[in-house]
Amino acid sequence: MAKGEGAEQYSNASLLNKSVSSDVIKLSRKHEHRTRLSICNKICYAIGGAPYQITGCALGFFLQLYLLDVAQLDPFYASIILFIGRAWDAVTDPTVGFLVSRSPWTRFGRMMPWILLSTPFAVMSYFLIWYVPPFEHGKVIWYILFYCVFQTLQTCFHVPYSALTMFITSEQKERDSATAYRMTVEVLGTVLSTAIQGQIVGNAHAPCLPFNSSIFSNSSIFSNSSNSSILPSHNNSDHSLQHTRNAYMIASAVICSMYVLCAIVLFSGVREHEATGIRSKPMPFLKGIKMVMGYGPYAKLVMGFLFTSLAFMLLEGNFALFCSATLGFRKDFHNILLVIMLSATLAIPFWQWFLTRFGKKMAAYVGSLSAVPFMIMVVCVPKNLIVTYIVSFASGVAVAAAFLLPWSMLPDVVDDFQVQNPESAGHEAIFYSFYVFFTKFASGVSLGISTLSLDFAGYITRGCSQPKEVDLTLKLLVSAAPVVLIFIGLGILYTYPITEERRQGNRKILQELRDEADSASDSSEVTETI
Repeated sequence: MAKGEGAEQYSNASLLNKSVSSDVIKLSRKHEHRTRLSICNKICYAIGGAPYQITGCALGFFLQLYLLDVAQLDPFYASIILFIGRAWDAVTDPTVGFLVSRSPWTRFGRMMPWILLSTPFAVMSYFLIWYVPPFEHGKVIWYILFYCVFQTLQTCFHVPYSALTMFITSEQKERDSATAYRMTVEVLGTVLSTAIQGQIVGNAHAPCLPFNSSIFSNSSIFSNSSNSSILPSHNNSDHSLQHTRNAYMIASAVICSMYVLCAIVLFSGVREHEATGIRSKPMPFLKGIKMVMGYGPYAKLVMGFLFTSLAFMLLEGNFALFCSATLGFRKDFHNILLVIMLSATLAIPFWQWFLTRFGKKMAAYVGSLSAVPFMIMVVCVPKNLIVTYIVSFASGVAVAAAFLLPWSMLPDVVDDFQVQNPESAGHEAIFYSFYVFFTKFASGVSLGISTLSLDFAGYITRGCSQPKEVDLTLKLLVSAAPVVLIFIGLGILYTYPITEERRQGNRKILQELRDEADSASDSSEVTETI
C-alpha cells in the first residue's frame, strides 16, 4: 500500500514538474514573441510616422510661397505667421510630453489614445490653413489661429508616436530596425507630399507678373490692394489666382485623407507594451525637466543636431523660392524638390547599413558633410536645369542622413540615462518632446528671420524677376548659412560621449535588468498557474 502511494506521489510530482516546465517554456516563448517585431509590425509602425512628414514637408516647402504669392500677404506678416506658428509648436512639445508621461495606461496603451483622438481635429485645421478666407482684414489672424491649432494637434500625435519607439519592444536591435523602417517610410512620405502638393499646385500655379524697376522700387511689394490697379490683364490674373487657390485646397484634402489612413494603419498593426524592468513613481514636471536637460549626453546630442537640422530646415524653407525666383525654374521647382526627396528615400537603407558598419557618430559626420559641396555648388554654378537636378539628387542623400540619425541616436541616450539613473524612469516622452521643442523653435526663428530678410531685400509678390538683393539673400539662406550651421553642429557633436562600446554595454545591462524583471514576472505567473 505504502509502495503504491509512493509511486503515485512520484507520478504526480513528475507531472507537476512537466507542467511547470511547459508553462515556463510557454512564458519564455511569449516573452520572446513580445520583444520581437514582425515585418508587418514594423511597416505599420513606420506608416504612423508618415503624417508628420507629409504635412511638415508640404508646410516647409510650400507655406512660405503660398502666403506670399497665393494668399498675397506682405512678407512682414508672413514672417510673423511662420515664426508664431513654429514657436507655438515648439512650446507645445514639452507640455504634451509631460502630459503624455503622466497619462494612465489604458487597454490601448498610453500613447495610442493621444494619437487617435488628435487625428480628426488635426486634419480639419490643416485643411483650413490652405484656404484663403473671403476677407482681407483679419486674414493674418486666420492663418495664425489655424496654424497654431494644427501644430498643437499634430504635437499630440507626433510626441506620443516618437516615444512609442520605447514601448513597441524592449530589444535595442529591434528598435533600431523599426526606426530604419520608420525613416524610410517618413522620407517616402515626403516624396508623396512633394509629388502631390507639387504636381497639383505646380501645374496650376498662377503666372508671374512682370517686374518693372521704373514702377516698383526695391522696397515695393505687390499686393491686392496697392498694385492691382496698374497690372495688365487684371481679370485673367484673378481667374488664374483663384485656380491656384483651388489647387492648394485639393492638395490639402488629399494629404488629409492620407493622414487619417496612416493613423488607422498604425492603430491596427502596432501594440504598445508597458515597459518592464526599472519602475519608479512619477516625478514632478520641473524636476523631470531638470534631470533630462542636465544630462550631458542628451544636451550635447540635442545641441549638435539642433544646428545641423536647422541647416537643412533653412534649405527646405527657402529652396522653392530660390528655384523659382533666383534660378528662374518657376515651372520646374516642384520636380526639383521631388528629386531631392526621392533620392533621400533611396539613400535611407545605405545610411542604415553605414551606421551599423561604422557607428552612428561617424554616420552623422559623413552624412552632414556630404551636403556641403552641393550647397556651395548650387549657388556657384551658372543657371542650368540639368546641373540643378544632379545637385538636388546628391543633396537628397545627405537629407536622408539628417532624417535618420537623430531618431536613431535618441533611444541610445534614453538607455544611457536609465543605466546612469536606475531610480528614475518614465521620462521617454520628455526626452523626445524637448528635442522636438528645440528643433521647432529654432526652425521658427530661422523661417521668420529668412522671410523678414526677403521683405527687407524688397521681395515682389508673384514677380517674374526679383531685385538683385533678393537673389543674394536667397543664396545666403540656401548655401552660406546652412554650411556654417553644419560645421557648428558637428563641432558640438564631436563631444558626444556615447561610443559604440558604451552603447553595447548599456544594452547588456538593460537586457539583464529586463530579464530579471521578466523572470520574476514569469515566476509569479507560474506560481499562480500551479
